[in-house]
Amino acid sequence: MSMTLLEKILASHSGKDFLKPGDIADIEIDCRVARDFGGANVVKNLNENGLTVIDPDKTLFTFDCNPTGSDQKYAVNQHFCRLYARENGIRVYDIDAGIGTHILIDQGYVNPGSTAVSTDSHANILGAIGAFGQGMGDMDIAAAWNKGKVWFKVPPSVKINFNGVLPLIVTAKDVALNLLRRFGANSLLGYSIELYGPSVDMMTLDERITISSMATEMGAIIILFPPTLEIISYCTARTKSEFSPVYADDGASYEKIYNIDVSGFKPLVSLPGEPHNTALISEVAGKKIDSAFIGSCTNGRIEDLEAVAKILVNRKTAPGVVLKIVPATDMIWKECMDKGFLDTFKKAGALVSNAGCAGCAAGQVGQNGLGEVTISTGNRNFSGKQGKGSVYLASPAIVAASAIAGFITTPDEIPDEPEIFIQTRKQSGENELVNAKNDKSPKDNVIEGRIWLINRDNIDTDMIFHNRYLSITDIKEMGQYTFDNLEGFKKFSSYAQPGDIIITGRNFGCGSSRQQAVDCFSSLGIKAIIAESFGSIYERNAINAAFPIIICKYLHEDQILEGDRIRVDLKNGGILNLRTGVKIDSEPFSDMQYEIYQRGGLLA
Repeated sequence: MSMTLLEKILASHSGKDFLKPGDIADIEIDCRVARDFGGANVVKNLNENGLTVIDPDKTLFTFDCNPTGSDQKYAVNQHFCRLYARENGIRVYDIDAGIGTHILIDQGYVNPGSTAVSTDSHANILGAIGAFGQGMGDMDIAAAWNKGKVWFKVPPSVKINFNGVLPLIVTAKDVALNLLRRFGANSLLGYSIELYGPSVDMMTLDERITISSMATEMGAIIILFPPTLEIISYCTARTKSEFSPVYADDGASYEKIYNIDVSGFKPLVSLPGEPHNTALISEVAGKKIDSAFIGSCTNGRIEDLEAVAKILVNRKTAPGVVLKIVPATDMIWKECMDKGFLDTFKKAGALVSNAGCAGCAAGQVGQNGLGEVTISTGNRNFSGKQGKGSVYLASPAIVAASAIAGFITTPDEIPDEPEIFIQTRKQSGENELVNAKNDKSPKDNVIEGRIWLINRDNIDTDMIFHNRYLSITDIKEMGQYTFDNLEGFKKFSSYAQPGDIIITGRNFGCGSSRQQAVDCFSSLGIKAIIAESFGSIYERNAINAAFPIIICKYLHEDQILEGDRIRVDLKNGGILNLRTGVKIDSEPFSDMQYEIYQRGGLLA
């Protein structure tokens, strides 16, 4: 029977001849990774449950979130992980190495057709070489370290054909933003995407990495590129084992097939707050910026930095504009030095840091302050993700040109003299918010509770539990920070009560892979979250933590009011409004979810 690219990879790692969408299988993981902020919780999970590491050679720590070790809590967690690594023979790519997902490719830990998991929500970047990569929470990674496998539900696949010729001014980042403009943050939620077409075949590894890294922002499981001879050659020269590249079968079944004329793609920017909220450059041209950031797992490769160097040579950043440049890996940093790019960057006035995730992870250069306007090559611009200011997303060329001009512009529109703006900003006051106490309820099949209505889509994990609190490992301390970064609900933890149930919109929990975004609700005694859909990693984290999440696709506002009490049947599905007697359909727990729920968690 025919299978898609992802189905074939998963089948080959599950001992099964055939897998289809909806199947749940234990998947053998070729490479299992924990980062510096998630690593401490992974070790904590292993130690508290008396678990060991099954295969240290396939197990890694990558310290890429705070490669400067400049934060005391990060430094403590990093050293905690180093000690565990020494005791268990685990390789550490320390603060001098760079972004873990890039290291996996460049150091040959993964190759076309292989599998890897990481505490990095952008582990799906491995789709760039036709490999399966998935960001997962601390429990999943601990299970993978202990068993070498994780359970996984096979997602449906989508095929996107790129027709036509990409305009020369359209970069890989623009391709990603055009896809976000077309599909938004959740219309392909939970899908595996495969890209095909002549323009796809011509894309370099660096370009593929840029596009694959933004699958998370589309809500997709992964964006997969069929490996070309160039990709196979690159991986063969670096691999630690023999491999056979995997391709979709002829006649493979896709839930949806899209044909897109890429000749109509244009350079875009993402407006602050949402990566999928894009605009043409002309619509934001002239917008004053205070800072510019070039780097992240999306645009920190050598081709990105070469494009930046060509624009910055013999130029200076605009007065008052701070330009921060962070290569993705130490290998790329050294290549920049060998090619003279670092000299160009410094002469232009840029701050160049050692390799790592930088501002995207809140642990290194790249953060901005309240009222600051930043243009960035990162993959996310959620409120609070890269600081307290506003963040526009764009290609490296647009960011470099804007840093020189002092405002958003294109390389061919850089003025002879930068414009200097004087502006007084007012700090906006914070809205009042709401929340509760720490009291866990028993694991019943039918639960009741008072509801909170949060009528919003795409509530991301930074809104739920901000990355500045990621060093917290004690669940008892987490509840007080719940929705700390969600406007209108910043005091949720003060008003919510144990036993409350949250009802919200689509794609709840999109964004990072942090387990704390689930555990903070357990800390408060929240009984369940009901949503039209959940971010893929968030859904796994909640199931693994035995925290009830319920999918309800057809809930209308007139069926339920703030403060109503409802009864939810977890095993069989169904919601009953106890005030009105109205019954509402909801999806029952899957067998896997119900089994983990009754067990009290994946690691119980």
